[in-house]
Amino acid sequence: MEKITVIGAGNVGATCANIIAQKDLAREVILLDIKKGLAEGKALDVWQTSSIQNFNTRVVGVTDDYLKTQGSGIIIVTSGIPRQPDMSRDDLIKINTGIVKDVIERAIKYSPDAIIIIVSNPLDVMTYAAYKTAKKQSNRIFGMAGILDAGRYKAFLAESLNISPKDIQALLMGGHGDTMIPLPRYTSVNGIPVTQFLDETELSKIVERTKNGGGELVGLMGTSAWYAPGASAAKMVKAIVNDERRIFPVCALLNGEYGLNDIYIGVPVMLGKNGIERIIEIELNKKEEKMLKESADSVRSVMEKLDKMNIL
Repeated sequence: MEKITVIGAGNVGATCANIIAQKDLAREVILLDIKKGLAEGKALDVWQTSSIQNFNTRVVGVTDDYLKTQGSGIIIVTSGIPRQPDMSRDDLIKINTGIVKDVIERAIKYSPDAIIIIVSNPLDVMTYAAYKTAKKQSNRIFGMAGILDAGRYKAFLAESLNISPKDIQALLMGGHGDTMIPLPRYTSVNGIPVTQFLDETELSKIVERTKNGGGELVGLMGTSAWYAPGASAAKMVKAIVNDERRIFPVCALLNGEYGLNDIYIGVPVMLGKNGIERIIEIELNKKEEKMLKESADSVRSVMEKLDKMNIL
């Protein structure tokens, strides 16, 4: 690909840009931020590893200059602020929606055909906000969350079983956060059901830890994660650039799938050169259906709050 843009040069954006460059997924990566010198400095630091890490991708940092992003094939949006102790959830939604709306409007002006991946939080509703702003086909605008959540789930399983995480296959659905739905029934170790290794109590503990995966890291570091989120977004970029047609859990717009309409939520999809090539509907039992409905209700309540703010 000729050009990929990462908007937001914080820890997540910089990590994502670094991995994209190391994998030589584009001729040029543009790292953009509103803070003067931040993107330029981080991009220069990454570029100086090119001969060490053996990649050719040119990494360029810019301050609020969207003209430099012109012609991007993929745009990854990581912009936004974390929730502060004195800030309500509604305040966070309002502020970050304003940021995402501004970023999307300016980016698509110069790259109208770009596939857009949203990483900003709260993830599901920010992806919805970006979709409403961009007015693009929904298969070309979606959110990163499921790969990150699944990565945490697999890491915790590998730790518990004392095996390689490479041998674990797992699937999650639902909203990003407390209402995510890890699916032990669709979790295996090289094809062997994970239930043959762990009992229900042990699995439940791992599922709960996965749901609180982000919170655990904030508690340890005082800030949100960046290595795993950045790597997750870069993995999606790789699947698109190389038309890998990988099956990943992605925050996608549903229009009838799983009995849900007009909602962005995590489901398994096939990712390829056109973005979401297909939304995959798996069989859910009654318990899983109930959890998905509860998760969707939670996500929709936030979407409705956003609609009432009349920002979009």
